[in-house]
Amino acid sequence: MRLELEPVVRGALGADPFDALMSMPGEVYRQTGGRQTLRVSIAGRDYFLKRHRGVGWREIFKNLLQLRLPVLGAGTEVRAIRRLEALGIPTLQLAGWGQRGRNPARHASFALTVALQDTLSLEELCAGWGERSHWTAEQLILKRQLLRQLASTARTLHEHGVNHRDFYLCHFLLRQDSPGLTQPGGRLDLHLIDLHRVQLRRRTPRRWRLKDIAGLYFSALDAGLTRHDCYRFMRLYGGTPLRAQLGRPFWRQVSRQAVFLYRKAHGRTPRLPVPV
Repeated sequence: MRLELEPVVRGALGADPFDALMSMPGEVYRQTGGRQTLRVSIAGRDYFLKRHRGVGWREIFKNLLQLRLPVLGAGTEVRAIRRLEALGIPTLQLAGWGQRGRNPARHASFALTVALQDTLSLEELCAGWGERSHWTAEQLILKRQLLRQLASTARTLHEHGVNHRDFYLCHFLLRQDSPGLTQPGGRLDLHLIDLHRVQLRRRTPRRWRLKDIAGLYFSALDAGLTRHDCYRFMRLYGGTPLRAQLGRPFWRQVSRQAVFLYRKAHGRTPRLPVPV
């Protein structure tokens, strides 16, 4: 068994903290297969507890046959949190994790993270932006700052062998006391969450870079993007002048995949034109 916990948490859980966390009640946020995410309170502080109870050999073989790496437990999220911290990308604060059992199809595990307070997802923040007929100077500055930070985050991840696999606006949480929300051009305190499917390698394959960027673009198609916004992201993510990015097959494929996802999710074609 492996068990790492902050001293305050360990002291509040009694003689068997692993069993205490695997059976602790709380407010359930998500439950799917052998994974459950819930909000709990320990020693007067709020946490998110993600519990894994094993996916079974059938699910493991199904993923492998589809050329996907199965998520076997909380260790994936723990390693992802530590990698993002090393890269300087704000994410969840790990308060502890544990794993028990050797059978990869049956072992139990958990990850405990400190609950982020007073945050808003970018999906919530951008809702209705596509309906705006007029943008103030402050609103445009905010949108451009978000584009810069999203492009920088994506580029840093992919340059260091990390791909998210659920890279959508809803998985970026913005602290509502961020200076950039009240001071044009100020810092935006963005946290990337939902890391349980993250893949870590020496180098991010093109296929997975494409999937991440297409997912992000799909989730932003109703956020009032313009062609120039798309070009700005392409230049910042690519790290070269726009001229070098235009016409690259990568961006055409990103656009096609994003539109495909949008049609699948909404049953209609997005109103905004494909940027390239």
